[in-house]
Amino acid sequence: MRLAKTFAKLLAQERVCRVATANHGGAPHVVPVCHVLLEGKLYFGAASDSEKIRNIRANPRVAVVVDLYSDDWRQLKGVTVRGTARLIDRGREFRTVRGLLYRKYSQYPDEAALEAPDSVIVEVTPTHATSWGLE
Repeated sequence: MRLAKTFAKLLAQERVCRVATANHGGAPHVVPVCHVLLEGKLYFGAASDSEKIRNIRANPRVAVVVDLYSDDWRQLKGVTVRGTARLIDRGREFRTVRGLLYRKYSQYPDEAALEAPDSVIVEVTPTHATSWGLE
């Protein structure tokens, strides 16, 4: 599916999203991650042995939320994306997305460097998206 322009804009500009995964038994796990949007797909890095990666290996269906809170609830905005995750553990694609993450988040190289085989890049291909507060 192709993301609406307003959805893509919010996903691209925000600096953190929440990713929900579930293991093969259905137990949920939700964590914040730093992400980039490229050609309609969402990407983030993770440790190869993290719970979210173990869950994705068992069940590649994920959900992602980006939202903007305001005490004026008429201003609330957000996007929820459901999709399928694919793990990228090396190669040109890994290096390209890592470079995008490093450019968006200057802390990444020093604080949480992404290096194979200890890290993977997760690609989320949207299959369904909804929003609130967006025109």
